[in-house]
Amino acid sequence: MAVTKTRNLPLMEQFFAVRRFSSVLEFTADGTHLLFASNISGQFNLWRVPVEGGWPDQLTAFADDTVRGVGVSPTDGRIVFCADHDGDEFHQLYLLDSDRGWPEKLTDEPKVQHNVGSASWSPDGTKFTYAANARKPTDMEVWVRDAETSESRPVFGEGKFSFPGHFSPDGSKLLAIDFRNNSDVSIHLIDVESGETRELTPHDDDAIFLPGPWAQDGSGFYMVSDAGSEFRGLAFYDLASGSHDWVEQPTQDVDDVAMSADGRVLGWIVNDEGYDRLRLRDLETGQDLPQPELPAGARPHLTGAEPPLAISPDGTHAALIAASPRRPPEAWVVETRTGKARAVTDSRLGGLLEDDLVEAELVSYPSFDDRDIPAWLYRPNVDGKAPVVLSIHGGPEAQERPVYQALYQYLLSRGIAVLATNIRGSTGYGKSYQRLVQRDWGGGDMQDWEHAVKWLRGQDWVEPDRIGVYGGSYGGFAVLTCVTRLPQLWAAAVDIFGPSNLVTFAKAVPPTWKRFIARFVGDPETEAEFLMERSPITYVENVQTPLLVIQGATDPRVVKGESDQLVDKLKSLGRDVEYVVFDDEGHGFTKRANELKAYGLAAGWLEQHLLGS
Repeated sequence: MAVTKTRNLPLMEQFFAVRRFSSVLEFTADGTHLLFASNISGQFNLWRVPVEGGWPDQLTAFADDTVRGVGVSPTDGRIVFCADHDGDEFHQLYLLDSDRGWPEKLTDEPKVQHNVGSASWSPDGTKFTYAANARKPTDMEVWVRDAETSESRPVFGEGKFSFPGHFSPDGSKLLAIDFRNNSDVSIHLIDVESGETRELTPHDDDAIFLPGPWAQDGSGFYMVSDAGSEFRGLAFYDLASGSHDWVEQPTQDVDDVAMSADGRVLGWIVNDEGYDRLRLRDLETGQDLPQPELPAGARPHLTGAEPPLAISPDGTHAALIAASPRRPPEAWVVETRTGKARAVTDSRLGGLLEDDLVEAELVSYPSFDDRDIPAWLYRPNVDGKAPVVLSIHGGPEAQERPVYQALYQYLLSRGIAVLATNIRGSTGYGKSYQRLVQRDWGGGDMQDWEHAVKWLRGQDWVEPDRIGVYGGSYGGFAVLTCVTRLPQLWAAAVDIFGPSNLVTFAKAVPPTWKRFIARFVGDPETEAEFLMERSPITYVENVQTPLLVIQGATDPRVVKGESDQLVDKLKSLGRDVEYVVFDDEGHGFTKRANELKAYGLAAGWLEQHLLGS
């Protein structure tokens, strides 16, 4: 049994005494301040901080609503943003004066999703664009709203799952995407006045085309694409020729691109084995700007959405939210001319220093088909052998990144190691690897988890009979698959809102997802037998592992019934299961008190069953 070297152990609350961020980051219209959404107040509200740093101003005072997207008018600085209630993901639109006032609620449709982002405003500030399924629950359409008359009209997306991109420099055109599935996205050009549309990137095989900012002269725009490549590169699309040229060859994924309003500075983020690398270029000279002096890490996410890269209107500053394994997320501002960077927030509140925390080590292990599966290994500072938690991220087409994970660091302080895997289906390793999990949930991925345990048991520092498994969303499905189909491997398990029955899960997903769920998981109408064969609920009688299940009552992605049916069956079988439901949370935790309670329960469960404490 492992014995920790530290006698006076920090409390669990100290590791969680950090500030989190949602998917909001934008400069004000004059470039002097940075807007972000953080849970400083206990909920994700909108804040504004000078680019030099200092205490931020709180712009909203929500207790139950979460700010998830924001756009700033380039002319008068007005802010349009979206927020949802209790994590239900039915985001409503709000308008906020740049200097004073209270948010004006623009929409009040509790069963409609409204999404707005940093590219929402037209260059003259007279209108903004957003996505909403206001006319038909299954169709996410692109809408344009007049900022003065409040008139809104759909301009694209009937029968589609679509989102707006940038307005052209003269405001007459608008880019939009048709999101067909996780591997297939196309760009359309909309004439804002007439409503006429043209697909700019028609293609036969699945490919991703994501629009970025326009060139100042309106001749074309930057985009990210994996067409003809394993990875997503950065290209410039020329409207006259209908073709594109690479700016950044697709040898690693480009995850985001932004440009200053004056067209002078272009920035993009490269995914380098999970690390975010920011690149900046002076478009007037064509020369790369100095490498930003940022800590090695990546952007965090809230419910899968990362805060975007932001560049000030005059190009003097860039900004991003970044975290590393030993430092919680901060808003960083970069001087583009020099590369010098500074954190303009301070999220470390628990009295812990970087030396008190554990760095992540990038490792890999072989799976059943000789693929090397990448993973992040966190080893505690202990004498002797240590228990391990296998952590499985959500998505599944997402990526475990080297960011601050309070639960990991707490477990490490107690002598428990963590192996956080990027099994087949994870992003960042090429589209062929990503597509391996499509329509194969509970197939090759399950063998990756089994081989992770085999690899761990081959390490001389691992306590082989004290391995736990932990995950949320798809990671929760993974946990349930592990304890039902690989029941002999685990000493403890924690499932956070994971699907237990792939048929009922696929039938209950949000209406806008139904068009691609068959490609993503399987068709619940025509492939029910296949989906049940892959469902944890089918094998529930095999469960031997003590299991903690955590669920949000308002979760629109994995509805509460997924956990209910599993827990009811386990209880009828007399298995060791504990079930905790948060009535005011959805697919994730937006309220700090709930976050502390949920992860405190998870930490306590893993400690109890892996350490016997």
